[in-house]
Amino acid sequence: MLSQTQTPTLQACRSCGGGAPIDVHFCPQCTKILSLGRHGDYFAFLGVSRKLNLDEGDLEQRFRTLSRQFHPDYFYNAPPAERRASLERSSYLNDAYRTLRDPAQRVEYLLQLALPRAVEGPEGTGSQQGIPPALLEEVFALNEEIDEIRQLRRSGAPVEAWQTRLERARAPIEAKRRTHESELRQLSARWDQMVDAHAPDSESREVLGALRQRVQERTYISNLLEGIERELAQ
Repeated sequence: MLSQTQTPTLQACRSCGGGAPIDVHFCPQCTKILSLGRHGDYFAFLGVSRKLNLDEGDLEQRFRTLSRQFHPDYFYNAPPAERRASLERSSYLNDAYRTLRDPAQRVEYLLQLALPRAVEGPEGTGSQQGIPPALLEEVFALNEEIDEIRQLRRSGAPVEAWQTRLERARAPIEAKRRTHESELRQLSARWDQMVDAHAPDSESREVLGALRQRVQERTYISNLLEGIERELAQ
């Protein structure tokens, strides 16, 4: 499957020169902690499949278990190379857990692995590619509405007047956000089914492409809602 084929399968032990599977942390031959030089990804590091619906309890347990194994205190009297390896793995573990425990970051990370340069923010070059024209029109229209509301507020209009307009502008965006999140959940479930079924690359690319578009759209939707919240806070 697309998400798995580009992952290296072996890493070398610098202590004994033996080879070790990419998803292990200690050399099977000499039992020394392995350097982080060549590794797979956050999913492989934590020993989980590249799925988007992960068991949070299991993920936390894996994190805590590895945290104890890598803790620098256990390598206080070890050679410098092993102390460095424990620090590297501890740091990488923290990054991996922080990313995978958050559903939104998990999707973005999967896309970075499977479709390099797939996730771009609204300020990135070509970031509007793939964004539905209707959504872009809503972005422009809402920005114009917010500008008019700012002017209304500055002119000394009653609070109720401009707050009502903001609330009215927020309603369709909130509805779009709920629909969007529902679509993301459906696509995530479909991706997980394809991982279990070892679906071919052609099928997985289709789902990844849909996920990429939803992630791009989510940035726009979030920015719209944040802009409205900032205005309401004033």
